[in-house]
Amino acid sequence: MGIKITKDIKEANCVTHAGTFHADETFATVMLEKILENIVVIRLPEVDINQLEKNVNVYDIGGGEFDHHQIGGNGKRENGVMYASCGLIWKAFGRRILKEAYSIPDENVEDTWKLIDRNLVQFIDSDDNGQTPKINTDYKVVTISSIIASLNSKWDEEEQQDAKFMEAIQLARTVFDTIVKDCASKIKAKGIVENAIENSKNNIMILNKHVPWKEFVIESKNEKAKDILFVVFPSNRSGYSVYAVPKEVGSFENRKSLPKAWAGLRDEKLQEVTKVNTARFCHNACFMCVAETFDDAMQMAKMAVESK
Repeated sequence: MGIKITKDIKEANCVTHAGTFHADETFATVMLEKILENIVVIRLPEVDINQLEKNVNVYDIGGGEFDHHQIGGNGKRENGVMYASCGLIWKAFGRRILKEAYSIPDENVEDTWKLIDRNLVQFIDSDDNGQTPKINTDYKVVTISSIIASLNSKWDEEEQQDAKFMEAIQLARTVFDTIVKDCASKIKAKGIVENAIENSKNNIMILNKHVPWKEFVIESKNEKAKDILFVVFPSNRSGYSVYAVPKEVGSFENRKSLPKAWAGLRDEKLQEVTKVNTARFCHNACFMCVAETFDDAMQMAKMAVESK
């Protein structure tokens, strides 16, 4: 595996555009690296795909299968996010990448593919297509796309764009590997969470391990998932955590928050208010609290469910 830049189109098995590079073709290149033994990339101002060999991958240029600069673009997802070269490559080769490069079990491939598309690829595509919502702030919102863009050659530098593109490739490799491993790990937990959903009662779900759960609870097709307000599980620090279930993925609003009277309290003060012997901490935003024992964490969860 490896990536080489060439100036000779006869050597190239991958073609993308020259000039300023972006996250979409950078990540597309990294994806192709996962399934091609060696990648030889040529970056051109323009290309006629009809004059290239059939085994050459052309993306983000040329108006073909993996370009999105045609009039009307090159398709969009059900949620309206239009495809850029990154998403087009992921749609075509993503499942194969997960099987061959990461040895994801067949039964987990589809769910992992979808989660990576949502957690990384869709943002890259939407940003490149100008669909990312603007946040009204007086500071710059830093994203993986903006970091990749910042690696382009500066006006006062002599370093060539191809060398800078290879720097961007190295960063994209690290990010892509991290996201794949994170999403694959989450999908492995899905069965554990679905089982806990089925066993939930009285608006409380119990997990015996500290595993990712939010997306699976919120998006579960099990009707019982809709009734879960709080989740109790072993903390990765110490004791047991009680977490409020968010209304939506990524939301800071909860289906129901912990009692406001607990907000920001610790140890003796929290124990005094809750009458729970091992209560240790409640977050000021009332989405999480901790007790030393499972029984006390369950007591706090039940109190939260019953609170007005």
